[in-house]
Amino acid sequence: MQSYYEATVARLAGYAPLSGRRSAQVCIVGGGLAGLSTALGLAERGVADVAVLEAREVGFGASGRNGGFVFGGYSLDCADLLKTLGAPRARELYALTTDAVDLMRQRIQRYAIDCDTTDAGVILANWFDEPARLDAQRRLMRDSFGVDWEPVAAAQLASQLKTNRYHGGLFERNAFHFHPLKYVLGVAAAATASGVQIYEHSPAVRLQREGAGFVVHTPHGAIDAQHVVMAGGGYARNVYAKVERAVLPIATYVMATEPLGTRLHDAIDTRAAIYDTRFAFDYYRPLPDTRILWGGRISVRDRAPEVIARLLRRDLLKVYPQLHDVRIDYAWGGLMSYARHKMPQIGRSEDGVWYAVGFGGHGMAPTTVSGELLAAAIAGERPVPDAFAAFGLTPAYGALGLAAAQLTYTTMQTRDALAGRRRSPKPV
Repeated sequence: MQSYYEATVARLAGYAPLSGRRSAQVCIVGGGLAGLSTALGLAERGVADVAVLEAREVGFGASGRNGGFVFGGYSLDCADLLKTLGAPRARELYALTTDAVDLMRQRIQRYAIDCDTTDAGVILANWFDEPARLDAQRRLMRDSFGVDWEPVAAAQLASQLKTNRYHGGLFERNAFHFHPLKYVLGVAAAATASGVQIYEHSPAVRLQREGAGFVVHTPHGAIDAQHVVMAGGGYARNVYAKVERAVLPIATYVMATEPLGTRLHDAIDTRAAIYDTRFAFDYYRPLPDTRILWGGRISVRDRAPEVIARLLRRDLLKVYPQLHDVRIDYAWGGLMSYARHKMPQIGRSEDGVWYAVGFGGHGMAPTTVSGELLAAAIAGERPVPDAFAAFGLTPAYGALGLAAAQLTYTTMQTRDALAGRRRSPKPV
C-alpha cells in the first residue's frame, strides 16, 4: 500500500542517475532531510559545488514518511540529556533544535515550499492519572531549558480530544506539523536551484580514499570529492562500516484514515498534533483534508500494510472507540536509523568522513540541525559543538542490538500497560 504522502505529492521528472565520473567539493550520500539540509546549508553559505547521491528517490526513507511533527528535542529524554551533559551543554544542544524549528519555518517562506504547514503546536497528553508526571516535565523544561510548556487542564483537554484516556496535558506552542515529503522535495528543489547536483537511483557502492580526498562509486559512475558526508539513515549498507555499525535500522508504522469531514471533530477538535506520555506512545494529528494520521509502535521487522493497518487501527480505537467504523485508506512502514544512546550522531571521523545519522524517533528538527552544523563546519564557519562527541559512533552490535532494542521496547510497553491499568479510565 502506498503511503499517504506519496499518494498526495506530485513528483515531476525527478533527477537523473549519475553516469560517468565527475568531481565536486562535497559529495553527500543520502537524499533524505539530513543530506539535503546539508546541501542547502552549504549552498546558502556559497558552497554550491555539491553532489547528492540517492539510492532510490529523494525522500524515500524516514524523512518522507514520518509523522510530520516539527518540535524541539531529541529522541533521548531531556532529563537524560541533562544528566549526561550537564546543564550548559544540554541547553546548548536543545536550543539547536528550537532554532531548527524556526529555520524550517523560514525556509518554507523563503523558498515557497507548499507542504501543508499547520502551525498549531503540539500537545503532550498524559496517559496516566498522575499529575506529577506533567508537573515534573514542565518544571524540567522551564528551569533547565528555558522553555515554558503550557499546562492544559483535564477538562480543557477533554474539550479538544474526545476521549477518556487522557488526564490533562502540556502544550508546546513553538511547534508545527506538515507534509514531510513535500517539505523534503521543496528543500531538494531549493538546493538544485542554488547549483547543487542531485542524482537519484545512484546508490553509493564503494568509498575509497584517494590523495587528499575521496572517490564515491555508484553502479554507473563515480564522484571525486574533497569532503564526503554519510547521511544514508537506516538504509546505508556496505559502504562505510563505521557509520553503518553505529545505527540500528528500526521499523516504524503510520496510517491515515479516510476523510472524516465534520466527524473529525467528534474525536479531535484541535489543529495541534498529539503524542502521549508512555514510552511506547501514540502520535497523531488531524490532516487538512480531515483525515487522522496515526503512528506508533516500533519493531525490528518490516510488516505488510494490512498488518500495520490492523495494529494501528486497534491503537486508534483504544483512544477513540467512536471511530469504530472508520476506514483506513493508507498504511505504511519503513526503516529509521536509531542509535543505542538515542541521540543523533553528527561529526567527523578520524579518517575525514563526515556523518549525520541516528535521527529516529524525533527527527525533523534534529536532521535540520545536522545539516546546519555540517554545512557550517565544512564551509569553515564553526566546528560541530563538542557536546555531540559524547554521542559518537557507538557500535550497535547488529542483530544482537536489534534483539535488545525489541526486548527493551516490549518491556517498556508492558510497563506502560500495567501502569495504565492501575487506574482505568472512567466511562464517558
